[in-house]
Amino acid sequence: MLKAVNISTIPQRSPFRYPGGKTWLIPQVRSWLLVRAGKGIRLIEPFAGGGIVTLTAVMEGFVDGATMVELDQDVAAVWRAILGRNSRSLAKNVKDFDFTTENVKSVLEKKPITLKEQAFQTLLKNRVKRNGILAAGAGLLKNGESGYGLSSRWYPNTLSNRILEIAKVKDKIIIEQGDGLAYLKKSRKKTRLIFFLDPPYNHIGKRLYSHGQIDHEALFQAAARLQGDFMMTYNRTDEVLELAEKYQFQSEEIVMNGGVTNTKVELILGRDLSWI
Repeated sequence: MLKAVNISTIPQRSPFRYPGGKTWLIPQVRSWLLVRAGKGIRLIEPFAGGGIVTLTAVMEGFVDGATMVELDQDVAAVWRAILGRNSRSLAKNVKDFDFTTENVKSVLEKKPITLKEQAFQTLLKNRVKRNGILAAGAGLLKNGESGYGLSSRWYPNTLSNRILEIAKVKDKIIIEQGDGLAYLKKSRKKTRLIFFLDPPYNHIGKRLYSHGQIDHEALFQAAARLQGDFMMTYNRTDEVLELAEKYQFQSEEIVMNGGVTNTKVELILGRDLSWI
């Protein structure tokens, strides 16, 4: 059984504080990329979310480029803004925002008109809602960190700098708003691709994400048909273990620090985990 490292030792690159984020898994991701990536290889992340694996793979030079696919329109809007023409103005909006409870509520209550407005609203929502949950029904922070309430997770300079750093590699990253499973199926015959698969977990995805339900067996079936290698993560449940056995995937347990999912042990899955 593997143990996750302290995430304070890992570069924090994502603008999101994402439930189910994989910053803690980056050492294992790097080990996988060292073996499977290389010149001419492109990484595909069909369930992008906070995108930390894509950012690591591109910024640390493991792959020539990457494609992120995200079904949630709001989350995709953030990536589209950062990887498009709005990165500098979005970073400036974050840095210059007058953070008061009234201003926060005013932004969250408005219907965004432009892509930049949608991206800013989503980033703000991600930072002021409990545990960063963007799904409908999640409430705003009350006490926050050290009793600082709503503002306890709003770090304007840090977030602004992350946006600008990501923008430096935007020519190497493509963002597509759409169904990750469908994208996976149409990519199965391509040999110069590798895939990091971090889907909404069974049983808990619905309460964490706006699109938290997926056909898990269809995902395993699609992964089994891929020509390129993949690394998959899941919560450890009987259903997942049965699917891994059915499709002859190897699995390795890794201990992580609970957090919002209350998951103490997760699974790394793949065809061949000899790189671990």
